Amino acid sequence: MTVRFLHTSDWQLGMTRHYLAGEAQPRFTADRVDTVRTLLALALERECSFVVVAGDVFDHANLSPQDMGRALEAMRCELPVLLLPGNHDPLGTGSLWDSPAVRDGLPDNVVLLRDSDPVQVLDGVQVVGAPWRTRKPDADPVAPALEGLEAEGTVRVLVGHGMLEELDPDASSPVTVRRAPLEAALADGRIHYVALGDRHIRWPQDGRGAIQYSGAHETTSFRETGLGLVLEVQIDPQAPAGSQVTVQDHQVGRWRHVVIERELDGPEDLEALAAELDAQTPKERTMVKTALRGALTVGQAAQLDELLESQGARFASLEAWDRHTDIVILPSQEEMQEISLGGFAQQTLEELRERAWQPERERAEDGSPEPIAAEELSEQAEQEEMLREPAPPAEHETAQDALRLLVRLSGGQRA
Repeated sequence: MTVRFLHTSDWQLGMTRHYLAGEAQPRFTADRVDTVRTLLALALERECSFVVVAGDVFDHANLSPQDMGRALEAMRCELPVLLLPGNHDPLGTGSLWDSPAVRDGLPDNVVLLRDSDPVQVLDGVQVVGAPWRTRKPDADPVAPALEGLEAEGTVRVLVGHGMLEELDPDASSPVTVRRAPLEAALADGRIHYVALGDRHIRWPQDGRGAIQYSGAHETTSFRETGLGLVLEVQIDPQAPAGSQVTVQDHQVGRWRHVVIERELDGPEDLEALAAELDAQTPKERTMVKTALRGALTVGQAAQLDELLESQGARFASLEAWDRHTDIVILPSQEEMQEISLGGFAQQTLEELRERAWQPERERAEDGSPEPIAAEELSEQAEQEEMLREPAPPAEHETAQDALRLLVRLSGGQRA
C-alpha cells in the first residue's frame, strides 16, 4: 500500500514584520492565508490523501476575529488537514485552540492533534502528533510521542515541532529533538516518516531520509532565501529498506527576503546595484535589506540616494542594514575646488577631509569585510537589532556630513 500526503509547517498566520509599512503588511498577512489555499489545491492535484501541518499554524494568539475567520476558512477542503500546536500556538491555559472563534470555526475536515493518540486517517495509516503544551517545555518535545507505539504493520507518520540536535545552536538544550529515538523507531517499523516543523528552511536539502523539515510555506526572515516550499511525501512500506520514503518539494510561496551586499566605489558599482535591484521580481512581494560599503563622492552619494528612493517605492520593503552599511562620502577634487575658502577655514576643511578618509584607509589595510554570518539573519537577531539603542555618529561620519554641507553651501554638487 503506497501512501501519499503533503507535509507543511510554520504557517504562522497573523505574522507581522516591522519593516513592512503601509499596504504591504496587510498584503503579507493576507497572502500567507491565500498560500494555504494554494498548497491545499496542490495536495488535491497531486492526489494526496491528507495534509499534516507540523506546528506553528498561528503566529500568536491575538489575531483579529476577521483574520482568524479567514485563516480557518482557508483550511476548508476535501482532504483531512491535521494541525499540530507548536511553540507559537501551544496548548494550555489561554490557548487560542480553546477560544470560541477556533472551537466554533474549525472546519469539519480539520483535526487538531491535541495529544499523541494515533489518528486513523486511512485504513492502515495513522498520524501521531507531539503537540506543545507550553511555550517552555523542559524536555525533548517529540520523543514522548513514541511511547506505547508498536510495529504492527501500520504505516505511521510522526508529526513534531522542534530543532534537531545537529541543527540547534545549543545542542545541550533540554528541548532539543534527539535523533536517536527517532532513528530507532524508524528502524523497527513503529513509524515510517517524521514530519518536523520549527526550522523555516527545508532540510535536508537533498530530500534524503525519513526525517524531514518542510520549511515555511511563505518566507519569514532574511535568513530564508527563495520561495516557500511544501513537501509531497510518498511511503511504500513494501519497498526495500532505505527506499521506502520519497520526497519532492513544491514551491508555493510568493514572497521573498533578499539581502544585497555590494562594494560601491564609483559609477560602475552604482550601475551594477541599479541592475541588481531592477532584476528582483516581483518587487511588490520582495523585501530587500542592503549592506553597502565603499567610498563615493558627494555627487555619487546623491545618485545612490535617488536610486534607493525611486526603487523603494516599487518594493514591499527596501531598507539599509545599518550595522552592515559603511559608505564613506567625500567630495571629489573637483567638488573640493568649488569650495572657496582661505586661512583658518581652509585649514579646517583639510582637517575634515583627513578625518573623513580615516575609515577608507582602515578598510584598505584590513582587506575585504567579513561576510554576514547566518546567525545575524535570524528572527531573534532582527528583534535584538530593533531594540538596540542607536549609537552616536562616529567622528568620521560627522566629518563627512560637515564636508557635504560645505559643498552644498558653496554652490557645488548637492547631496
